Amino acid sequence: MGAGAAVSPEMLRQVRLLELRTRGLVNTVFSGEYHSVFKGQGMEFAEVREYQPGDEVRSIDWNVTARMRHPYVKRYIEERELTVMLAADLSGSQRFGTVSRFKSELTTELAAVLAMSAIRNNDRVGTLMFTDRVEHVVPPRKGRRHAMRVIRDLLLLEPEGQGTDIGGAVDYLMKMLPNRAIVFLLSDFVDPGAERPLKLLAQRHDLGAVTVEDPRELSLPDIGLARFKNPETGATVEVNTSDPRVRAGYDDALRNERAARTHLLRRLAIDEIAVRTDRSYVEPLLKFFRRRSIRRRR
Repeated sequence: MGAGAAVSPEMLRQVRLLELRTRGLVNTVFSGEYHSVFKGQGMEFAEVREYQPGDEVRSIDWNVTARMRHPYVKRYIEERELTVMLAADLSGSQRFGTVSRFKSELTTELAAVLAMSAIRNNDRVGTLMFTDRVEHVVPPRKGRRHAMRVIRDLLLLEPEGQGTDIGGAVDYLMKMLPNRAIVFLLSDFVDPGAERPLKLLAQRHDLGAVTVEDPRELSLPDIGLARFKNPETGATVEVNTSDPRVRAGYDDALRNERAARTHLLRRLAIDEIAVRTDRSYVEPLLKFFRRRSIRRRR
């Protein structure tokens, strides 16, 4: 289904459930963490607001807190509105999962959390969904209704492409975002040509890479002779998975591929948020926010 197609009551229910689930996490866990990392503390005092989990203790206004009997923090002029762009990979390899959900479903839920965090902090948020082409774009805007549109389109879009072209997505983003923005690229990074576009994107924008994996991808099971299909190209291959040399070769190739990806992201100074379909994404996302917060204090 395209993002602009009619939406059934069942699909609306799915959108609402996802919004409720992610909004709960944002209100209780992520909003303050997002705020402390991306908003900063300027030179000119603006107002006080209620304390949110993740706010720095040093920003608490103790006089107001004593009067109100509830923690309040100082807000500064530098806390300007930001633009957050969510670039979501919906390629064939993302439509894979062996535990509780597909990688694309995990990508959608994590993107929803980031969208709700941005809106909760009065920032603009948009999304670009891509495969081997740009599938759909929602320009960044503010407001809960707009965030709901982002979530709906992420959840309901049925992409036409199968492959992965990070370069094409980055080219579109570079033209779309003339000013510096916060960009989260959510993908399994099955694209050998990603280095140059990632470098260009990281030079202009504040880029975070969300790497999405499924546990079954991390090792080859011993199930005898099996036929595997490449979800992006459609090519098939028969493999004797009972051969220990074949499984060891797969493990080595995968280990080298993951190490190369991690090395690339570190070399380009791009923060990685590694998530898996069989684990909660809460802790990896919190670790990302905490790393960023520590760097800001230095």
